[in-house]
Amino acid sequence: MSLITNVMDHSLDDGYAEAAARRETQGEGGLPKTLRAKLGLAAGLVLAALVVTVGAAQARVAAPVVAKERQELIDRIDDETADADKLEGNVDRLRDEVGARQRAALKSSGGSADADLVGMLSGATEVHGPGVKLVVNDAKEAGGGGDGTNPRETSGFSDTGRVRDRDMQRVVNGLWASGAEAVSINGQRLTALSAIRAAGDAILVDNKPLVPPYTVLAVGDGERLSATFQDSADGLYLHALRENYGIRATISTEDDLRLPAAPSVIVRTAQPNTEKTEKGTS
Repeated sequence: MSLITNVMDHSLDDGYAEAAARRETQGEGGLPKTLRAKLGLAAGLVLAALVVTVGAAQARVAAPVVAKERQELIDRIDDETADADKLEGNVDRLRDEVGARQRAALKSSGGSADADLVGMLSGATEVHGPGVKLVVNDAKEAGGGGDGTNPRETSGFSDTGRVRDRDMQRVVNGLWASGAEAVSINGQRLTALSAIRAAGDAILVDNKPLVPPYTVLAVGDGERLSATFQDSADGLYLHALRENYGIRATISTEDDLRLPAAPSVIVRTAQPNTEKTEKGTS
């Protein structure tokens, strides 16, 4: 109790109390005593208040300008987005026209059966038939980076639980080798000119970004195609990804699959060999 009483009675340290009393006695503590000092303190307070007031006024004046500039930027973004969507629609329309003219040219260049076969094999025409449906998706815990010690890690794509472009390349090549006659990924028909690449973390098919899950449709003899693919090196590779990295993959046989035509199949360098035809007619 004596300690508590002492703390209550001497809340200020004795040394501090003595120094404060000495300054008060000498007239050095507290508010200014002279008129000049009081005027200086008042001028300082007025100056501080003026600075705060001017700053607040400038902020109030600038706020509408900032808000206006922000709204103008948002409007520009909306306009540019609308223009980009319009251009993309025009591109799709032109691709459809090109595809239709290519199909018409194929039919007019020879027999209907040969033209249909060429169109199906080249990806220029829509096809349907039995086959397999393979859905490949990232691991549930995908999203974190790695430390660079895993062979699946790269500087631009370090998450080992995510499907990569080379994984899809192996899947597609395995399906072709197993007997697939037509293949598409997320509605993108693959042709001899198709490319599966990566841009950052995104997988591109013919320069169009895809998002998981990746649905691969392959037309062919469903049961045989499924069994052959799963027993192939590429099917075992996909199984290893599922077991070791948690990548999800399911395969099923389908009675009727419909694959769209490729947006455009344009050959700029290759030319048909007409020597055999010329020899046959001479």
